Amino acid sequence: MEQRSAIKFCVRNGISAAETLRMCQKAYGDGALSQARVFAWHRMFKEGRESVQDEPRAGRPSTSTDVIHVQKIRDLVLENRRLTVRDLTDLVGISEGSVKTILSDHLGLRKVKARLVPKSLNFLEKQRRVDVWEVLPHAAYSPDLAPSDYHLFASMGHALAEQRFGSYEDVKKWLDEWFKGKGEDFYWRGIHKLSERWEKCISSDGAYFE
Repeated sequence: MEQRSAIKFCVRNGISAAETLRMCQKAYGDGALSQARVFAWHRMFKEGRESVQDEPRAGRPSTSTDVIHVQKIRDLVLENRRLTVRDLTDLVGISEGSVKTILSDHLGLRKVKARLVPKSLNFLEKQRRVDVWEVLPHAAYSPDLAPSDYHLFASMGHALAEQRFGSYEDVKKWLDEWFKGKGEDFYWRGIHKLSERWEKCISSDGAYFE
C-alpha cells in the first residue's frame, strides 16, 4: 500500500510514469513494484482513482468474473500485454483463479513466456485491426481490407472458373487480355469500396467479414 500511495503522490504532482518508476526503484530497491504494475497504478490514479486499497473480495466469489472485472482486465491487457496474473490480481482485486478464468475463457488468451497471446482471432487482434484503420492511412495485410483480394482477385477468380490452359504462355496471354479489358472504372470501384470496408471493420469491432 505504501508504494501505491507513493505512486498516487507522484501523479498528484504531475510526475510521469517513467519518473515515478525510477523513484520507486531507487526508494524500494528489489522490493519495488514491477514496471507494469507501477505504470498501471499510475494510469488508474491519473484517471481519477482515489483508493490505494484492493477492491473487496470476500463474499463475492460468484461475481469475480462478471462483466465489470472482465472489462477491467481487458483494458489493462490492451494497454500492456506483459502484465502477469499476479499483476492483474493486484490491480483488479480478485483471485488469481478468477484472473486466469477471465484471461482464458472470456478473453481467449494464453501465456507464452512473458507475453499474453491470443488462442485465435480475439479481442487483441480485433482491436489492433480497428486501431490500425482508425490511426493509419493503410493497415497491415487483411484479406477483407485489401482491394487486391476483395475486388481484383475476386473478379479474376470468377473469370478463371471456366478457363483451361495448356501452357504458361496461354496463362500469360489470358492475363494480359484480362487486365487490358478492365477500364479505369473497375479499379476506381475497388479503391472506393475501401472506405466502406474500413467503416464495417470498425463497426464490427475488428472481426473478419465477407
